[in-house]
Amino acid sequence: MTDKGKYYLTTAIAYTSGKPHIGNSYEVVMADAIARYKRQCGYDVFFQTGTDEHGLKIEEKAAAAGVSPKEFVDKVAGEIRSICDNLHVSYDKFIRTTDKDHEEQIQKIFKKMYDKGDIYKGEYKGMYCTPCESFWTESQLKDGKCPDCGRDVKPASEEAYFFKMSKYADRLIEHINTHPEFIQPVSRKNEMMNNFLLPGLQDLCVSRTTVKWGVPVSFDDKHVVYIWLDALSNYITGIGYDADGNSSEQYKKLWPADLHLIGKDIVRFHVIYWPIFLMSLGEPLPEHVFGHPWLLQGGEKMSKSKGNVIYADDLIDVFGIDAVRYFLLHEMPYENDGTITWDLVIERFNSELANVLGNLVSRTIAMSNKYFGGVVKSTGVTAEVDVDLKAVVTSARDKAAEKMDHMRVADAMTEIFSLFRRCNKYIDETEPWVLAKNEADHDRLAEVLYNLTESIAIGSNLLIPYMPDVASKILEEIGEKERDYDDLDKFGLFESGAKVTASPEVLFARLKSEDIMVKVAAIEEAQKAEYMRENGLTEEVQEDVIDIEAKPEIEYGDFDKLQFRVGKIISCEEVKKSKKLLCSQVQIGSEVKQIVSGIKQYYSAEEMVGKKVMVLTNLKPAVLAGVKSEGMLLCAEDAEGNLALLTPEKDMPSGAEIC
Repeated sequence: MTDKGKYYLTTAIAYTSGKPHIGNSYEVVMADAIARYKRQCGYDVFFQTGTDEHGLKIEEKAAAAGVSPKEFVDKVAGEIRSICDNLHVSYDKFIRTTDKDHEEQIQKIFKKMYDKGDIYKGEYKGMYCTPCESFWTESQLKDGKCPDCGRDVKPASEEAYFFKMSKYADRLIEHINTHPEFIQPVSRKNEMMNNFLLPGLQDLCVSRTTVKWGVPVSFDDKHVVYIWLDALSNYITGIGYDADGNSSEQYKKLWPADLHLIGKDIVRFHVIYWPIFLMSLGEPLPEHVFGHPWLLQGGEKMSKSKGNVIYADDLIDVFGIDAVRYFLLHEMPYENDGTITWDLVIERFNSELANVLGNLVSRTIAMSNKYFGGVVKSTGVTAEVDVDLKAVVTSARDKAAEKMDHMRVADAMTEIFSLFRRCNKYIDETEPWVLAKNEADHDRLAEVLYNLTESIAIGSNLLIPYMPDVASKILEEIGEKERDYDDLDKFGLFESGAKVTASPEVLFARLKSEDIMVKVAAIEEAQKAEYMRENGLTEEVQEDVIDIEAKPEIEYGDFDKLQFRVGKIISCEEVKKSKKLLCSQVQIGSEVKQIVSGIKQYYSAEEMVGKKVMVLTNLKPAVLAGVKSEGMLLCAEDAEGNLALLTPEKDMPSGAEIC
């Protein structure tokens, strides 16, 4: 295999404020698939991931837990690394921003930028978002909240060091314009240019005095280095960068990075702050920054009080590592957000892994054992149907490669599974069980089984970057070794006369949803119990306590904009195009409003009629499932997601104002 040279890729380092859910784990699995693919292609890969461990949020979390910040991050970093290991992520380095060598370099980097005149001392006045550890101006806020996470911000003022972002802005704009591949997908590039770079960059706060848990500024110990300068620099400190000019041979070999793989929510930090920091240091910019979409839990919010947070280790316990990796990689679109639910994983497990892949391998090995004692032999007795099979199989490598080279990992897996589907179709076309009945067709039968085994061998080799364990298992069962990537477009390399295993393992046994949901219920109950322990709740108290995220305080004038009145439902019917919606005609004083509500699961249309309800009457009309809705019925939701209409305690007239 030709040596393709080095390939250095990184993930964003995970923040150690708590155990990451499955949406946070997707990134390292995608990066691992890319790393394994590049190794398979002949690249000398270095893959770095790790944890981001400083900041105000860590201070607060540690204080709440009654431990030191270092004890807190040690525990969480251990959990994060364990999740990576459980997902069989083949990282070459796991960096922590509390590593001594990293912290030393951060101090040097800060001092180098200061000596160059790129950092200066001033005072910061602005709105601060604690979860994002970010300052914002009033004009940058979105509806008065943090534009990144949507949470509350608070006025803050403190002495701080600032980085002169505008000094390098034009240079960065030129780089982005002349390197169209730098930011991917292109929609992320357009967002960064139009929303941040072109309107003009403000100087960036790069130190804090009110935070103690961070890397101290070496020449001014009242300050600690702001989290983004600290965190982003891991990409160079982790491979041996030295700000004094004594960088390691590894750094000289690996930098610039070939790929920073990150979530779409932190693209700005990686394509604006990070390149400008590198320009200040005189270092080249990374080749590519890819902002992947999010993996969201479908249908409802994740909450430990409900017990419905999905974690990677729970998924692995229920479905196995191969199924989890398959789902994460195959279900995530290139640019839009993906969805995960327990039901969806079960459906994909049965339809794709059990029916397509597992069934193919099982049938092929079973027929080889039944008809030829496990010996797979090419006889040269071919037919026209073989031509199309071989064309699909030998073209799969390059089709998948084209997708991978453009970060379309899900599409690459689809190409590989198209190979397996073609094999299943080939079985239906050739009908080996019919050939077996006629002695004269036995050589043809042998050739059919050889073609299937060779196809499975090529497909399994292609599958190695995505599902390495099951791919290796399949190759072992058919008596094949991992092939050179350059040979995966060649048909006929399987050794004629080789023998498959006599006792193949069931790769993916079909699952019964009801059996899995019993396990899910146990997981959710364990989550609820853990939530109660963490918050000092008893079972009796938990019944009356709901864990919701507090919304920001509002002024009286904000509340005064809303009009709530008592309404009487005079008729109600189901919305035909929806499984959830009811359409009610609600009398409110002298007028009748049509209101659509997602409460069909909890109330029938018949029992709605006659109810006195609380209504938000001045909500802007909207169209739901093709039906106009002119208000909102107020409901309460319990910890299990059940809804109940809010009704007046006493009999109040229709139209009475709720104040």
